[in-house]
Amino acid sequence: MTRVLVVWCPDWPATAVGVDAATPGAVVEQGQVAACTAAARAEGVRRGQRLRDAQRRCPELVVRERDVDAEGRRFETVAAAVAALTPRVEVVRPGLCAIPAHGPARFYGGEEALRVLVQDTVVEAGHDCGSGVADGLFAAELAARAGQGGVVVPEGGAAGFLAPYPLSVLDRPELADLLRRLGIKTLGDFAALPSGHVAGRFGADGALAHRMARGEEPRPLAPVTGAEDLTVRGDFDPPAEQSERVVFAAKRLAGELHEALAAGGFACVRLEVAAGFADGHVLRRLWRHDGLSSLAVAERVRWQLSAHRPADGSEDVWGGVTWLELAPDQLVPDEGRQEGLWGRTSVTDRIARAADRVQALLGHHGITRPVLVGGRGPGEQVVRVPVGDLPPADLPEGPWPGRVTAPAPASVPPTPPDVELVDAAGAPVVVSARCEVSAPPAALALRGRPAAITGWTGPWPADERWWDADRSRRRARFQVTTDDGAAYLLAVEGGRWHIEGVYD
Repeated sequence: MTRVLVVWCPDWPATAVGVDAATPGAVVEQGQVAACTAAARAEGVRRGQRLRDAQRRCPELVVRERDVDAEGRRFETVAAAVAALTPRVEVVRPGLCAIPAHGPARFYGGEEALRVLVQDTVVEAGHDCGSGVADGLFAAELAARAGQGGVVVPEGGAAGFLAPYPLSVLDRPELADLLRRLGIKTLGDFAALPSGHVAGRFGADGALAHRMARGEEPRPLAPVTGAEDLTVRGDFDPPAEQSERVVFAAKRLAGELHEALAAGGFACVRLEVAAGFADGHVLRRLWRHDGLSSLAVAERVRWQLSAHRPADGSEDVWGGVTWLELAPDQLVPDEGRQEGLWGRTSVTDRIARAADRVQALLGHHGITRPVLVGGRGPGEQVVRVPVGDLPPADLPEGPWPGRVTAPAPASVPPTPPDVELVDAAGAPVVVSARCEVSAPPAALALRGRPAAITGWTGPWPADERWWDADRSRRRARFQVTTDDGAAYLLAVEGGRWHIEGVYD
């Protein structure tokens, strides 16, 4: 087992958007709390809560939208502070980095001395953190979270250290729920199960979690022998003075690297990114790979270069970049992936390359794909995710009181057009505060063209965010059919009618 020191910065998503630990604050993603400060947790706010539930528990909660790019850029200051003590710093994710502990511990006088030194260095850089040392990355991360600032787990003691922890630390909710229903409540209980039975019952992911619970490496040692050098390199002449040029080249190099890995049957666990500057300085950083897309690799290069930007926030890079190199630091045999029996479940290489070229021209958000989420209105049930990014985590789920019943509209206009809805006497149809309709609707006028209504149903009221004066909405929805064969989903809000969706 490898001795690892982990540096963990608590509540990093909140820190990245400027919310300090003493302020009750939460970072929100897709309507749910993605992270919160210690002050917010003291008021009962928890990760995964809906925003309205969190605000009910803590009315003075400061809410910020999550900014993943800011998380990566700001964490570079932490990685740079640790790199000043030892060069091989692996960024596992923004908010968490690791270094091999054996060599630096001998140099600085022991593992506890190293742990305290690293912690003090990061605190002096302006960030609260915990640091821990243990066998393997998983145990070391929990050691960094333990106590008042981290602990050192004795060599060979990872299994005993992990045994009392709940199953939730595995970050596998479905597996943890199933194990709890089987009477297994802690990592120690899970680790006591026979490995063969776990693999047969819970599959490859369950076997990986079982190894972690036992304090072992997630992957069994399988050294790749005789592998050729798969390092890819790009040179810039003249030097690239703006990071966008380097990031675009990184995306291309990452694509070449992934093709070489696939051709050799390898998978990359850790990637080293090295950038050379015109003044001779070389910036190296290790990134946890585990299947990162070309776009994700390019984003990490952008974060790495952020430490060399001027203070005015521009995209310029001090001195200019003369070369960029991507080198797989750890190779393991590729175990493959199961495709669907009826049609592929992944995007073909040809489509992916075309999307990369268009994104390079239009920007990261130039091409998106729809992802279904929860919501009341049809326009709220789909979010657009940039091609190459993973779907949003912790998507909100129901129930959604006031949600329109199935079937869903066939089309949803991006800008809902206003319409007029009148009764048989030609007077506008009004919905009262008690959701009472003034008269049955008789005609619908869209762009001045009237159509007789042949059938209608409703209203379905929705009083949303009533506790927030700036974001509150009160509306009611109707379904109507007209004599020209059309069917619409209408909504009235503030006394004005508009079309939310059109049915086939």
